Amino acid sequence: MSEQAYKREGLFSSIRYDFPSSMVVFFVAVPLCLGIALASGAPLFSGIIAGIVGGIVVGSISNSQLGVSGPAAGLTVIVLAAIQQLGSFEVFLVAVVLAGLLQIGLGLVRAGIIGYYFPTSVIKGMLTAIGIIIVLKQIPHAFGYDADYEGDMAFSQADGHNTFSELYFMMQAITPAAVLISVTGLGIILLWDLYLSKKHQVFKLVQGPLVAVVFAIIYQVVTSKYFPSWALSGEHLVSVPVAESVNGFFNQFMLPSFSAITNPEVWVVAFTIAVVASIETLLSVEATDKLDPYKRTTNTNRELIAQGSGNFISGLIGGLPVTQVIVRSSANIQSGGKTKLSTILHGLMLLLCVIAIPHVLNLVPLAVLASVLLVVGYKLAKPSVFKEMARLGWSQFLPFITTILGVVFTDLLKGIGIGLAVAIVIILRNSYRNSHFLHKEKVDDGKDTVKLTLAEEVVFLNKGSIKKELSEINAGSKVTIDMSKSVTIDHDVLEIIEDFKKQAEAKNIDVELIRKNRERIIQQGNANGHKNSNGSPSRAKAERNS
Repeated sequence: MSEQAYKREGLFSSIRYDFPSSMVVFFVAVPLCLGIALASGAPLFSGIIAGIVGGIVVGSISNSQLGVSGPAAGLTVIVLAAIQQLGSFEVFLVAVVLAGLLQIGLGLVRAGIIGYYFPTSVIKGMLTAIGIIIVLKQIPHAFGYDADYEGDMAFSQADGHNTFSELYFMMQAITPAAVLISVTGLGIILLWDLYLSKKHQVFKLVQGPLVAVVFAIIYQVVTSKYFPSWALSGEHLVSVPVAESVNGFFNQFMLPSFSAITNPEVWVVAFTIAVVASIETLLSVEATDKLDPYKRTTNTNRELIAQGSGNFISGLIGGLPVTQVIVRSSANIQSGGKTKLSTILHGLMLLLCVIAIPHVLNLVPLAVLASVLLVVGYKLAKPSVFKEMARLGWSQFLPFITTILGVVFTDLLKGIGIGLAVAIVIILRNSYRNSHFLHKEKVDDGKDTVKLTLAEEVVFLNKGSIKKELSEINAGSKVTIDMSKSVTIDHDVLEIIEDFKKQAEAKNIDVELIRKNRERIIQQGNANGHKNSNGSPSRAKAERNS
């Protein structure tokens, strides 16, 4: 079904799919919002606020049908350093508000076009790398080792370990109850995904991850009452801040300290957040659109305006900065979400549940959420993806695998930068090689006959290869330079051809130029002089202008 068809049917046309999907995204989002707030050195509730705003505000304005926004792990280091640098969270919120306004400005000047210039091989590499990271990061949580915060995507962790060393330390602190919950949850999800969903429509509407979470909550309630030795303690559970009263709940919202708006450091932080959040969003938009089974295209300029509006409001009420995030977006897609109603509903659920039932949320084991995310991660990094990219050849596979290694062993933005650098080198190499076609042969009189046919687009990047070919032509040759197929030839390349023509006379090289209108201009070389074929000064001038 196309995006136009969804618009005709209305926002609630696919609610039977979007509602269960939103519940899965909601349960995944809660620990991620809290974990990112914890890692950022911000109040825990600020992560929940960002999740609510990302769902309701950004989801309503954006036309990304499956993208989910909220606090992002990629901003944790920036936020942590900024709060320490600015001295208080209230001052930091001013920077978030300003970052939102800057993003709105970027959207209005159509800076979202940048998102279209990320190579497909790099985007696929990013998705696969995130899948690998999700699996590696969630294995410790599945075993009940919760030293690292939920949502961490960086190689070097806040607990002093890294993605791989964490697996070693995990073996020294396995929690049997967590293993039981994660294995059972994984079994439920796979049973639903591989068998039950194919048997009856009801199993498509009630998602396996949701059933697994409900099972885990019931397990925690029963064991806490009857088998306390098998119940999980607080550090293995979601930990939503619980307000004792209505006033206590609203006191968790904070206002920016606008008296600091003239502080230059605030503006530097705002600019940094705006740029990084925009880049992460554009990357996630490209990735989410590729995962969309209906292949809908997001308006990236509108997305920047939506994200800017979200950051503006989040900063005003005490929330962290938001971006579109691929983990929650992937969970949304894999849970059967069809439209952006799923994103909006997950934001509403966050708001209502932290008000009404925070105690119930705090019964959710991190181990069962690990089982949900393990499936998400595997689907992003299936072996078939590697085979598909390998079949496309080295020009696609090399940026793909480099991006994976870069993201896994550093972080998202650095890894993307490494992948882009490799992709650009390959593009330059291909441009160097594909700017022209060269044909050489010997004729009866012993002279070399060389035909150089230029490509449709010849830019300054091609001048090195063309100059090299022309410089290697032997004296006394006959050379034809065919420019008839070229739509654009850069001035730098024309200058090289003009220089070659001047040198050709001294080397007794006959040069024939075929211009775009098939006009032929002939210049005969002469080792003893510098006259052209008819000795006409005007003809020589025409040749130089060609």
